[in-house]
Amino acid sequence: MEYRALGRTGMNVSAICLGTMTWGQQNSEAEGHEQMDYALGQGVNFFDTAELYSIPPKPETQGSTERVIGNWFKARGNREKVILATKVVGRSDMNWFRADGSKSRLTPGQMREALERSLRNLQTDYIDLYQLHFPERPAPFGANPTRFDAEAFKPAPDETSIRSQLETLQTFMKEGKVRAIGLSNESAWGTMRFLAESEAHGLPRVASIQNAYNLVNRTYETALAEVSMRENVGLLAYSPLGQGFLTGKYLDGARPPGARNTLFNRGQRYEKAGTDEAIRDYIAIATEAGLDPATFAIAFATHKPFVASTIIGATTMPQLKIAIAAAAVKLSDEIAQKIDAVHQRRGNPAP
Repeated sequence: MEYRALGRTGMNVSAICLGTMTWGQQNSEAEGHEQMDYALGQGVNFFDTAELYSIPPKPETQGSTERVIGNWFKARGNREKVILATKVVGRSDMNWFRADGSKSRLTPGQMREALERSLRNLQTDYIDLYQLHFPERPAPFGANPTRFDAEAFKPAPDETSIRSQLETLQTFMKEGKVRAIGLSNESAWGTMRFLAESEAHGLPRVASIQNAYNLVNRTYETALAEVSMRENVGLLAYSPLGQGFLTGKYLDGARPPGARNTLFNRGQRYEKAGTDEAIRDYIAIATEAGLDPATFAIAFATHKPFVASTIIGATTMPQLKIAIAAAAVKLSDEIAQKIDAVHQRRGNPAP
């Protein structure tokens, strides 16, 4: 397993990060423990979760994934072997995260409540990477990823400032409860504003940004890749398989029994016009190269120079083994050129 620097934190994380969002709904606690045992044994030292999980978000399952991890830590006694990342929810209309029924916001009080509960759920005294799951300001990412008109960026009168968010995170770090901070579902503008506020006021510096990145959604390359390379804020690439669509199992509207999109119907991002055609083209390149489509797609994301770690998720052990093994696969320059040729023709059908 390859290990890479996590920003300027001094922590080195595995090139593959174990995603956990299915534990507590689609996967049982025992299955989650089995996945963590196997991943750690394969050299994966980086796990990612969130107070929001499991997915899809529901009041009755909020925090369930963190609790699965916490019980594993207690049973195995191996907290120090894992670089643990979790997240606090940003602005949304979801009102079941806070004890008083408030809609979620990144206010100091709500962030404190979220952190303390995550620590209890995870049965740990500290979190290695604490991430803002999606912005506090109105923005078409995270809780509302499908709206891209200018109105979606209209400032709200009750926004908590970026400086205030960083000051709250600084307090957590001074208390020893958080080692490093990161962003998720962010833009180039947002990332640079966080960096600017950190520099101007001596506040903690974000180490990473967790955004979607895959063969049918390379929008990260447009502006954020330069931020990653110049500012040393590595991408934690989620959905390298496009929620499983890049395996080809959902082509032509197929709904395999037990698959996530069959169960939850949350794959609209990957059901847009032109996506099937792009997926077929990429699968053809993988087949010609003698690679499993899942291995091919994960390898594409993992070895980009701006990627600190690729977050993989699985509901079965065979899926997990394929995903982790993909870290060792490097695509040739010839294959990369073929991928880019398809991208030139097909673009980003699933942004």
